[in-house]
Amino acid sequence: MEPVRLEIAPEVNLDYVRSDKFKTGTLSVQLITPLDEKTASFGALLPSVLRRGTMPHPDMRSLSTALDLLYGSSIGCTVRKKGENQCIGFAASFIDEAFVPGGEKLLEPMCDLLGELLLDPVTRNGRFLNDYVESEKQNLIDAIRGIINDKRDYADLRLLQEMCRGERYGVDKFGSIARVEKITNQSLFRYYQELLSTAHLELFYCGSAERERVEEAISRAFAPLQRGRVVPPVVAEKKSAPETPREITERMDVTQGKLSMGWRASTNDAPAMMLANLIFGGYSNSKLFLNVREKLSLCYYASSSYHRSKGIVTVSSGIECRDVETARREIFAQLASVQRGEFEDWEVEGARACLIASLESRGDSAGRMEENALGQAATGIRETADELIAALRAVTHERIAEAAQSLTLDTVYFLTGEDSRDE
Repeated sequence: MEPVRLEIAPEVNLDYVRSDKFKTGTLSVQLITPLDEKTASFGALLPSVLRRGTMPHPDMRSLSTALDLLYGSSIGCTVRKKGENQCIGFAASFIDEAFVPGGEKLLEPMCDLLGELLLDPVTRNGRFLNDYVESEKQNLIDAIRGIINDKRDYADLRLLQEMCRGERYGVDKFGSIARVEKITNQSLFRYYQELLSTAHLELFYCGSAERERVEEAISRAFAPLQRGRVVPPVVAEKKSAPETPREITERMDVTQGKLSMGWRASTNDAPAMMLANLIFGGYSNSKLFLNVREKLSLCYYASSSYHRSKGIVTVSSGIECRDVETARREIFAQLASVQRGEFEDWEVEGARACLIASLESRGDSAGRMEENALGQAATGIRETADELIAALRAVTHERIAEAAQSLTLDTVYFLTGEDSRDE
Protein backbone atom coordinates (compact mmCIF):
# COMPACT_ATOMS: atom_id res chain seq x y z
CA MET A 1 0.00 0.00 0.00
CA GLU A 2 1.77 3.12 -1.27
CA PRO A 3 0.57 6.74 -0.98
CA VAL A 4 -0.58 8.67 -4.03
CA ARG A 5 1.52 11.83 -4.09
CA LEU A 6 -0.15 15.05 -5.19
CA GLU A 7 1.18 18.59 -5.50
CA ILE A 8 -1.71 20.78 -4.39
CA ALA A 9 0.31 24.04 -4.46
CA PRO A 10 3.96 25.01 -5.04
CA GLU A 11 6.04 23.22 -2.37
CA VAL A 12 2.83 21.87 -0.82
CA ASN A 13 2.31 18.14 -1.25
CA LEU A 14 -0.24 15.60 -0.10
CA ASP A 15 0.50 11.89 0.34
CA TYR A 16 -2.90 10.20 0.14
CA VAL A 17 -3.64 6.62 1.19
CA ARG A 18 -7.14 5.28 0.59
CA SER A 19 -7.72 2.48 3.08
CA ASP A 20 -10.64 0.79 4.82
CA LYS A 21 -8.48 -1.39 7.07
CA PHE A 22 -8.03 1.07 9.94
CA LYS A 23 -10.63 2.16 12.46
CA THR A 24 -8.96 5.55 12.77
CA GLY A 25 -8.05 8.15 10.20
CA THR A 26 -4.66 9.82 10.21
CA LEU A 27 -3.97 13.38 9.11
CA SER A 28 -0.55 14.98 9.41
CA VAL A 29 0.76 18.43 8.49
CA GLN A 30 4.51 19.01 8.56
CA LEU A 31 6.75 21.98 7.84
CA ILE A 32 10.13 20.89 6.47
CA THR A 33 13.06 23.26 6.83
CA PRO A 34 16.85 22.80 6.61
CA LEU A 35 18.47 22.12 9.98
CA ASP A 36 20.42 25.06 11.34
CA GLU A 37 21.95 25.35 14.80
CA LYS A 38 20.70 28.94 15.05
CA THR A 39 17.05 28.05 14.43
CA ALA A 40 16.66 24.41 15.52
CA SER A 41 15.56 25.41 19.04
CA PHE A 42 12.95 27.77 17.59
CA GLY A 43 11.59 24.95 15.42
CA ALA A 44 11.52 22.49 18.30
CA LEU A 45 9.65 24.95 20.52
CA LEU A 46 7.11 26.21 18.00
CA PRO A 47 4.66 23.25 17.68
CA SER A 48 4.12 22.98 21.44
CA VAL A 49 3.43 26.72 21.68
CA LEU A 50 1.00 26.56 18.75
CA ARG A 51 -0.71 23.59 20.41
CA ARG A 52 -1.47 25.71 23.50
CA GLY A 53 -4.25 27.63 21.81
CA THR A 54 -5.78 29.38 18.81
CA MET A 55 -7.79 32.56 18.50
CA PRO A 56 -11.13 30.65 18.43
CA HIS A 57 -9.85 28.16 21.06
CA PRO A 58 -7.43 30.19 23.19
CA ASP A 59 -6.39 27.55 25.73
CA MET A 60 -5.84 23.82 26.17
CA ARG A 61 -9.25 23.31 27.78
CA SER A 62 -11.05 24.86 24.83
CA LEU A 63 -9.02 22.77 22.37
CA SER A 64 -9.69 19.61 24.36
CA THR A 65 -13.41 20.35 24.29
CA ALA A 66 -13.29 20.77 20.51
CA LEU A 67 -11.52 17.42 20.17
CA ASP A 68 -13.94 15.70 22.55
CA LEU A 69 -16.81 16.84 20.34
CA LEU A 70 -15.04 15.02 17.48
CA TYR A 71 -15.42 11.71 19.33
CA GLY A 72 -12.25 12.00 21.34
CA SER A 73 -9.92 12.81 18.46
CA SER A 74 -6.34 13.74 19.25
CA ILE A 75 -3.69 16.08 17.85
CA GLY A 76 -0.06 15.70 18.86
CA CYS A 77 3.00 17.87 18.25
CA THR A 78 5.88 16.40 16.25
CA VAL A 79 9.54 17.38 16.00
CA ARG A 80 11.60 15.09 13.79
CA LYS A 81 14.93 15.02 12.00
CA LYS A 82 14.95 13.58 8.49
CA GLY A 83 18.28 13.70 6.74
CA GLU A 84 19.52 17.25 7.20
CA ASN A 85 16.05 18.72 7.63
CA GLN A 86 13.93 19.51 10.68
CA CYS A 87 10.29 18.45 10.33
CA ILE A 88 7.81 20.06 12.71
CA GLY A 89 4.04 20.06 12.86
CA PHE A 90 1.03 18.09 14.01
CA ALA A 91 -0.35 14.58 13.61
CA ALA A 92 -4.06 14.00 14.15
CA SER A 93 -5.91 10.76 14.81
CA PHE A 94 -9.69 10.46 14.63
CA ILE A 95 -12.35 7.78 14.24
CA ASP A 96 -12.75 6.75 10.63
CA GLU A 97 -16.10 7.92 9.39
CA ALA A 98 -17.18 4.37 8.55
CA PHE A 99 -17.50 3.85 12.32
CA VAL A 100 -19.11 7.19 13.25
CA PRO A 101 -22.82 7.03 14.21
CA GLY A 102 -25.12 8.56 11.63
CA GLY A 103 -22.36 9.08 9.09
CA GLU A 104 -21.17 12.31 10.72
CA LYS A 105 -18.27 13.92 8.86
CA LEU A 106 -15.03 14.30 10.82
CA LEU A 107 -12.49 14.95 8.07
CA GLU A 108 -13.50 18.56 7.41
CA PRO A 109 -13.58 19.72 11.06
CA MET A 110 -10.23 17.96 11.71
CA CYS A 111 -8.67 19.72 8.72
CA ASP A 112 -10.14 23.01 9.91
CA LEU A 113 -8.73 22.51 13.41
CA LEU A 114 -5.26 21.66 12.08
CA GLY A 115 -5.35 24.72 9.85
CA GLU A 116 -6.42 26.79 12.83
CA LEU A 117 -3.54 25.50 14.96
CA LEU A 118 -1.00 26.28 12.27
CA LEU A 119 -2.37 29.53 10.88
CA ASP A 120 -4.42 31.21 13.63
CA PRO A 121 -2.54 30.81 16.94
CA VAL A 122 -3.54 32.82 19.96
CA THR A 123 -1.50 36.05 20.04
CA ARG A 124 -1.51 39.41 21.75
CA ASN A 125 0.02 42.58 20.31
CA GLY A 126 1.71 40.74 17.47
CA ARG A 127 3.42 38.09 19.52
CA PHE A 128 2.74 34.78 21.27
CA LEU A 129 1.51 34.78 24.85
CA ASN A 130 4.54 35.03 27.12
CA ASP A 131 3.17 32.51 29.65
CA TYR A 132 2.73 29.88 26.95
CA VAL A 133 6.21 30.44 25.54
CA GLU A 134 7.98 30.37 28.90
CA SER A 135 6.12 27.23 29.99
CA GLU A 136 6.96 25.37 26.78
CA LYS A 137 10.56 26.59 26.91
CA GLN A 138 10.92 24.83 30.26
CA ASN A 139 9.38 21.65 28.85
CA LEU A 140 11.83 21.71 25.95
CA ILE A 141 14.78 22.32 28.27
CA ASP A 142 13.64 19.35 30.36
CA ALA A 143 13.49 17.21 27.21
CA ILE A 144 17.05 18.18 26.26
CA ARG A 145 18.24 17.46 29.80
CA GLY A 146 16.49 14.09 29.54
CA ILE A 147 18.77 13.21 26.63
CA ILE A 148 21.81 14.25 28.64
CA ASN A 149 20.67 12.10 31.55
CA ASP A 150 20.22 9.08 29.27
CA LYS A 151 23.89 8.46 28.66
CA ARG A 152 23.32 6.07 25.76
CA ASP A 153 21.35 8.69 23.83
CA TYR A 154 23.79 11.37 24.92
CA ALA A 155 26.83 9.45 23.63
CA ASP A 156 25.15 8.76 20.28
CA LEU A 157 24.24 12.45 19.99
CA ARG A 158 27.74 13.58 20.88
CA LEU A 159 29.22 11.24 18.27
CA LEU A 160 27.15 12.82 15.52
CA GLN A 161 27.92 16.32 16.81
CA GLU A 162 31.65 15.65 16.64
CA MET A 163 31.59 13.57 13.47
CA CYS A 164 29.40 16.06 11.58
CA ARG A 165 30.67 19.27 13.14
CA GLY A 166 29.95 22.12 10.73
CA GLU A 167 27.36 19.99 8.89
CA ARG A 168 23.59 20.15 9.25
CA TYR A 169 23.53 16.49 10.28
CA GLY A 170 25.42 17.36 13.44
CA VAL A 171 22.60 19.61 14.66
CA ASP A 172 20.18 18.05 17.12
CA LYS A 173 16.48 18.37 16.32
CA PHE A 174 15.87 20.04 19.71
CA GLY A 175 18.74 22.50 19.44
CA SER A 176 20.50 23.45 22.68
CA ILE A 177 19.51 24.63 26.14
CA ALA A 178 21.51 27.85 25.72
CA ARG A 179 19.60 28.80 22.56
CA VAL A 180 16.22 27.83 24.02
CA GLU A 181 16.82 30.10 27.00
CA LYS A 182 17.34 33.11 24.72
CA ILE A 183 14.04 32.72 22.86
CA THR A 184 11.34 35.32 23.58
CA ASN A 185 7.69 35.35 22.62
CA GLN A 186 8.46 38.08 20.09
CA SER A 187 11.47 36.36 18.48
CA LEU A 188 9.53 33.08 18.28
CA PHE A 189 6.63 34.82 16.51
CA ARG A 190 9.04 36.33 13.96
CA TYR A 191 10.49 32.86 13.34
CA TYR A 192 6.97 31.45 12.96
CA GLN A 193 6.05 34.04 10.31
CA GLU A 194 9.25 33.37 8.38
CA LEU A 195 8.76 29.60 8.58
CA LEU A 196 5.20 29.73 7.22
CA SER A 197 6.44 31.81 4.31
CA THR A 198 9.48 29.72 3.38
CA ALA A 199 9.09 26.10 4.55
CA HIS A 200 8.03 23.19 2.37
CA LEU A 201 4.63 21.88 3.52
CA GLU A 202 3.98 18.14 3.54
CA LEU A 203 0.57 16.63 4.34
CA PHE A 204 -0.41 12.99 4.82
CA TYR A 205 -3.83 11.38 4.94
CA CYS A 206 -4.80 7.76 5.50
CA GLY A 207 -8.45 6.75 5.75
CA SER A 208 -11.61 5.92 3.85
CA ALA A 209 -12.40 9.40 2.47
CA GLU A 210 -12.20 9.93 -1.28
CA ARG A 211 -9.18 11.82 -2.61
CA GLU A 212 -11.13 14.75 -4.05
CA ARG A 213 -12.82 15.34 -0.72
CA VAL A 214 -9.50 15.28 1.15
CA GLU A 215 -7.94 17.73 -1.29
CA GLU A 216 -10.92 20.08 -0.99
CA ALA A 217 -10.92 19.98 2.82
CA ILE A 218 -7.18 20.64 3.00
CA SER A 219 -7.28 23.42 0.39
CA ARG A 220 -10.02 25.22 2.32
CA ALA A 221 -8.39 24.78 5.74
CA PHE A 222 -5.00 26.06 4.58
CA ALA A 223 -6.21 28.72 2.14
CA PRO A 224 -5.02 31.60 4.44
CA LEU A 225 -1.41 30.37 4.19
CA GLN A 226 0.75 33.15 2.78
CA ARG A 227 3.80 31.95 0.89
CA GLY A 228 6.99 33.72 -0.01
CA ARG A 229 10.22 32.39 -1.47
CA VAL A 230 9.97 28.75 -0.41
CA VAL A 231 13.15 26.88 0.52
CA PRO A 232 12.86 23.22 -0.55
CA PRO A 233 14.21 20.42 1.67
CA VAL A 234 17.98 20.04 1.39
CA VAL A 235 19.63 16.83 0.23
CA ALA A 236 22.12 15.59 2.81
CA GLU A 237 25.71 16.26 1.80
CA LYS A 238 27.94 13.19 1.89
CA LYS A 239 31.52 13.84 2.94
CA SER A 240 34.73 11.84 3.20
CA ALA A 241 36.35 10.80 6.46
CA PRO A 242 39.46 12.72 7.60
CA GLU A 243 42.87 11.19 6.98
CA THR A 244 43.28 10.72 10.73
CA PRO A 245 40.15 9.61 12.61
CA ARG A 246 38.93 11.95 15.33
CA GLU A 247 39.31 10.65 18.90
CA ILE A 248 37.03 12.24 21.50
CA THR A 249 37.04 11.32 25.20
CA GLU A 250 34.59 12.94 27.59
CA ARG A 251 34.40 12.38 31.33
CA MET A 252 31.22 12.46 33.38
CA ASP A 253 29.89 10.87 36.52
CA VAL A 254 29.08 7.50 34.92
CA THR A 255 29.71 3.92 36.03
CA GLN A 256 29.25 2.41 32.57
CA GLY A 257 31.36 3.63 29.66
CA LYS A 258 29.77 4.49 26.31
CA LEU A 259 31.77 3.80 23.18
CA SER A 260 30.28 5.27 19.99
CA MET A 261 32.00 5.05 16.61
CA GLY A 262 31.23 6.44 13.18
CA TRP A 263 32.31 5.52 9.64
CA ARG A 264 31.73 7.28 6.31
CA ALA A 265 30.47 5.05 3.48
CA SER A 266 31.55 5.92 -0.05
CA THR A 267 29.33 3.31 -1.72
CA ASN A 268 26.16 4.21 -3.59
CA ASP A 269 24.90 0.62 -3.28
CA ALA A 270 22.35 1.33 -0.54
CA PRO A 271 20.64 -2.12 -0.55
CA ALA A 272 23.99 -3.86 -0.08
CA MET A 273 24.98 -1.40 2.66
CA MET A 274 21.67 -2.00 4.44
CA LEU A 275 22.39 -5.73 4.54
CA ALA A 276 26.03 -5.19 5.51
CA ASN A 277 24.90 -3.07 8.44
CA LEU A 278 22.44 -5.69 9.67
CA ILE A 279 25.05 -8.45 9.46
CA PHE A 280 27.54 -6.23 11.29
CA GLY A 281 25.34 -4.98 14.13
CA GLY A 282 21.87 -4.09 12.97
CA TYR A 283 19.78 -6.78 14.69
CA SER A 284 19.80 -9.63 17.19
CA ASN A 285 21.63 -12.12 14.95
CA SER A 286 24.39 -9.67 14.04
CA LYS A 287 28.09 -10.19 14.63
CA LEU A 288 28.24 -7.46 17.26
CA PHE A 289 25.36 -8.96 19.22
CA LEU A 290 26.36 -12.62 18.98
CA ASN A 291 30.13 -12.19 19.37
CA VAL A 292 31.00 -8.95 21.16
CA ARG A 293 28.00 -8.96 23.48
CA GLU A 294 26.99 -12.58 23.95
CA LYS A 295 30.13 -14.66 23.34
CA LEU A 296 32.81 -12.31 24.70
CA SER A 297 30.59 -10.37 27.16
CA LEU A 298 32.47 -7.17 26.38
CA CYS A 299 29.39 -4.98 26.02
CA TYR A 300 26.14 -4.48 27.85
CA TYR A 301 24.74 -3.60 24.45
CA ALA A 302 26.27 -3.20 20.99
CA SER A 303 24.48 -2.28 17.79
CA SER A 304 25.06 -0.48 14.52
CA SER A 305 22.89 1.87 12.44
CA TYR A 306 23.04 2.88 8.78
CA HIS A 307 22.15 6.52 8.21
CA ARG A 308 21.31 6.10 4.55
CA SER A 309 20.63 9.70 3.55
CA LYS A 310 23.97 10.81 4.99
CA GLY A 311 26.03 7.77 4.02
CA ILE A 312 27.36 6.93 7.47
CA VAL A 313 27.34 3.91 9.78
CA THR A 314 27.48 4.32 13.55
CA VAL A 315 28.04 1.88 16.41
CA SER A 316 26.59 2.36 19.89
CA SER A 317 27.90 0.27 22.80
CA GLY A 318 27.92 0.23 26.59
CA ILE A 319 31.04 -1.18 28.24
CA GLU A 320 33.10 -1.34 31.39
CA CYS A 321 35.45 1.64 31.16
CA ARG A 322 38.49 -0.59 31.68
CA ASP A 323 37.51 -2.73 28.66
CA VAL A 324 37.48 0.09 26.11
CA GLU A 325 40.52 -1.00 24.09
CA THR A 326 39.47 -4.65 24.02
CA ALA A 327 35.91 -3.76 23.01
CA ARG A 328 37.18 -1.39 20.36
CA ARG A 329 39.44 -4.05 18.84
CA GLU A 330 36.62 -6.57 18.73
CA ILE A 331 34.22 -4.13 17.08
CA PHE A 332 36.86 -3.43 14.43
CA ALA A 333 37.42 -7.17 14.04
CA GLN A 334 33.74 -7.87 13.43
CA LEU A 335 33.56 -5.14 10.80
CA ALA A 336 36.71 -6.50 9.15
CA SER A 337 35.13 -9.94 8.90
CA VAL A 338 32.16 -8.45 7.04
CA GLN A 339 34.52 -6.54 4.78
CA ARG A 340 36.35 -9.79 3.96
CA GLY A 341 33.08 -11.51 3.17
CA GLU A 342 33.35 -13.84 6.16
CA PHE A 343 29.67 -14.43 6.74
CA GLU A 344 27.48 -17.47 6.20
CA ASP A 345 24.39 -17.88 4.05
CA TRP A 346 22.20 -17.88 7.16
CA GLU A 347 23.55 -14.49 8.16
CA VAL A 348 22.73 -12.98 4.78
CA GLU A 349 19.31 -14.59 4.50
CA GLY A 350 18.45 -13.71 8.09
CA ALA A 351 19.32 -10.05 7.50
CA ARG A 352 17.48 -10.03 4.19
CA ALA A 353 14.37 -11.62 5.71
CA CYS A 354 14.40 -9.11 8.57
CA LEU A 355 14.47 -6.13 6.22
CA ILE A 356 11.89 -7.55 3.84
CA ALA A 357 9.50 -8.43 6.67
CA SER A 358 9.75 -4.87 7.97
CA LEU A 359 9.04 -3.42 4.54
CA GLU A 360 6.14 -5.78 3.89
CA SER A 361 4.51 -4.81 7.19
CA ARG A 362 4.79 -1.07 6.56
CA GLY A 363 1.24 -0.92 5.22
CA ASP A 364 -0.09 -2.37 8.47
CA SER A 365 0.46 0.93 10.29
CA ALA A 366 -0.73 4.37 9.21
CA GLY A 367 1.93 5.86 11.47
CA ARG A 368 4.72 3.99 9.72
CA MET A 369 3.40 5.00 6.32
CA GLU A 370 3.31 8.63 7.42
CA GLU A 371 6.84 8.40 8.81
CA ASN A 372 8.11 6.88 5.58
CA ALA A 373 6.30 9.40 3.37
CA LEU A 374 7.77 12.27 5.38
CA GLY A 375 11.24 10.74 5.19
CA GLN A 376 11.02 10.43 1.42
CA ALA A 377 9.80 14.01 1.08
CA ALA A 378 12.61 15.35 3.29
CA THR A 379 15.51 13.27 1.95
CA GLY A 380 14.54 12.93 -1.70
CA ILE A 381 15.07 9.16 -1.55
CA ARG A 382 12.00 7.86 -3.37
CA GLU A 383 11.21 4.20 -3.83
CA THR A 384 8.29 1.94 -3.09
CA ALA A 385 8.51 -0.94 -0.64
CA ASP A 386 8.25 -3.39 -3.56
CA GLU A 387 11.11 -1.67 -5.38
CA LEU A 388 13.36 -1.84 -2.34
CA ILE A 389 12.39 -5.46 -1.65
CA ALA A 390 13.31 -6.40 -5.23
CA ALA A 391 16.63 -4.59 -4.86
CA LEU A 392 17.38 -6.38 -1.58
CA ARG A 393 16.61 -9.79 -3.11
CA ALA A 394 19.17 -9.12 -5.84
CA VAL A 395 22.07 -8.30 -3.48
CA THR A 396 24.91 -10.84 -3.54
CA HIS A 397 27.53 -11.79 -0.96
CA GLU A 398 30.12 -9.95 -3.02
CA ARG A 399 28.15 -6.72 -3.09
CA ILE A 400 27.70 -6.84 0.69
CA ALA A 401 31.44 -7.19 1.23
CA GLU A 402 32.19 -4.42 -1.28
CA ALA A 403 29.74 -2.08 0.44
CA ALA A 404 31.36 -2.78 3.83
CA GLN A 405 34.81 -2.17 2.32
CA SER A 406 33.73 1.38 1.45
CA LEU A 407 33.55 2.27 5.16
CA THR A 408 36.28 4.55 6.50
CA LEU A 409 36.54 5.34 10.20
CA ASP A 410 35.74 8.97 10.92
CA THR A 411 35.24 9.45 14.68
CA VAL A 412 35.52 7.51 17.94
CA TYR A 413 33.71 8.98 20.95
CA PHE A 414 34.23 7.54 24.43
CA LEU A 415 32.23 8.65 27.46
CA THR A 416 33.99 7.47 30.61
CA GLY A 417 33.91 7.94 34.36
CA GLU A 418 35.61 10.86 36.05
CA ASP A 419 37.87 8.55 38.09
CA SER A 420 38.78 6.19 35.21
CA ARG A 421 42.17 7.90 34.74
CA ASP A 422 43.47 5.85 37.64
CA GLU A 423 42.28 2.46 36.38
